[in-house]
Amino acid sequence: MTAPEDGETPLRILLLEDNDLDTELLTAILEDAGLAIVIDRVIARDAFAAATATGCHDIILADYVLPAFDGMSALATARQTCPEVPFVFVSGTLGEDVAVEALKHGATDYVTKQRLDRLPRVILRALSEARAHLRRRAAEQALRDLNGSLEQRVAERTRELAEANAALQHQIAERERIEDALRQAQRLEAVGQLTSGVAHDFNNLLTVIAGNIEFLERAVSDERSKRRLDMMRGAAERGARLTAQLLAFSRRQKLAPVPVQLNQTVASMRDLLQSSMGGSVRIEMTLQPDLWPALVDATQIELIILNLAINARDAMAVGGCLTIETANVQLTAEPSRAEEPNPGDYAMVAVSDTGTGIPPEVLARVFEPFFTTKEVGKGSGLGLAQVYGFAKQSGGGVRIETTLGEGTSVRVYLPRVAAEAVPREVRPVEIDCASARDASDKRVVLVVDDDSDVRDITTTRLGEAGYAIREAGSGLAAIQALETDPCVDLAVLDFAMPGMNGVEVATVIRQRWPQIQILFVTGYADHTALSRIDGDGGEDRVVQKPFRGEDLERKVASILDPRPRLTLVSGGGEASARAAGKARG
Repeated sequence: MTAPEDGETPLRILLLEDNDLDTELLTAILEDAGLAIVIDRVIARDAFAAATATGCHDIILADYVLPAFDGMSALATARQTCPEVPFVFVSGTLGEDVAVEALKHGATDYVTKQRLDRLPRVILRALSEARAHLRRRAAEQALRDLNGSLEQRVAERTRELAEANAALQHQIAERERIEDALRQAQRLEAVGQLTSGVAHDFNNLLTVIAGNIEFLERAVSDERSKRRLDMMRGAAERGARLTAQLLAFSRRQKLAPVPVQLNQTVASMRDLLQSSMGGSVRIEMTLQPDLWPALVDATQIELIILNLAINARDAMAVGGCLTIETANVQLTAEPSRAEEPNPGDYAMVAVSDTGTGIPPEVLARVFEPFFTTKEVGKGSGLGLAQVYGFAKQSGGGVRIETTLGEGTSVRVYLPRVAAEAVPREVRPVEIDCASARDASDKRVVLVVDDDSDVRDITTTRLGEAGYAIREAGSGLAAIQALETDPCVDLAVLDFAMPGMNGVEVATVIRQRWPQIQILFVTGYADHTALSRIDGDGGEDRVVQKPFRGEDLERKVASILDPRPRLTLVSGGGEASARAAGKARG
């Protein structure tokens, strides 16, 4: 709806008028005023209603008095069907009171027929006001749309900020978790390095003590002194067990992993567990039938299960229940604590109790060595530390689930093996030193240890066992001695030595004098490093300090006694060695 401002667009007028003369007069006045107009004239009510419904008129001009129709009814119809179109009364009988009433009901203006000269100005003003009203309504609608858009944008931005904040909070929480796990791992690693060093030095001391006790027992005859020596030997053995637990925590213990069926292990321990629990605790077992075999040390896993069972017993009152469970577990989540396993497939064994549970401040420290909540003399604080070290060294981990007042479950995750491995057969090389020594000469053993007291114990025991002894106080001294005289049957090497450690010395010996056998004597050892020396990573190639019984002599004999004498081969020496072997056969 637009007014003709440039004379090109005619003004469409809907005229409600029954008088032909008034119609002509009105048309003439508008044309004389220069307005381009198109007039649609109607008289009856139905025609007027139909015309207003088309919505194609710019303005409505209406008489007030009609034969069968009145102006106020027409105004009501127009306000209902086309409320935006200006409505102007043009009447000769419109009084002031009626005009005011008409304006109240929505009429735009009125003109008396006695003053039709005012009509063009009234029409233009009505059209201008209508256009302004439309612009105002359009602006209001645009403002409403903008407000709605702003509200939507604010809501979307608020949601985006909330999501970003939630993601940031998650990242902060995840970073704090990772930092906590890292701090715990670093703390446990630092303690592990400390304990492994302490265990090494302690084992050296125990070796000297236990060795000299054994020598004194041979010289002492009275019973009282023998009893005291027995007490001393028992104390040394308890110290050795303590260092073994320390080595387990620091992951320096000697493990012999083999495929193990945990269900059979757990089932075979029922009687032992029942006797350890006494009659006050009920034992239940939930074993998964198709349990995967676990690659672990069979002896150590039994000790771990027994250790956890005893801890569970101590946490329960009379009438408690101990549950041992096995299951196949596939983990996908990254560990949240240092002791937890990495993602992968595991055979799991869990020991659960119905005891008091573990408080959070205690749970944070349960794997630290020597940390215990038991009374003095009731626990060493190394039980769970040993479980932690064993599980991590085996390639798995541990998780503890606990609820105060309800109980605790310790879950040990052990690496799965798809099939039992076939052990590799190690065939020792047959060599002899007959060209350099007489057949009656003793076997030569080179003892390499930086601790002179420990070296004295070792050389004394091996000398009494009938071997010819050579000794060196360092790895470099051993290499220099072998360069002078390489005719040695066996090198007994301490693992932890300043400068060249035992593995480094063994590597040089393997490269330069492969006929010399190797035996490690150590308070602790990095068995991953030992395994890199072909044939030297087995149980028969490591003797733990302090020596237990005839362990040292037995392992030396198992290496040397079944083997023929050594021969330093050069040129045709290989044929000579075969000939010598046939002669002995």
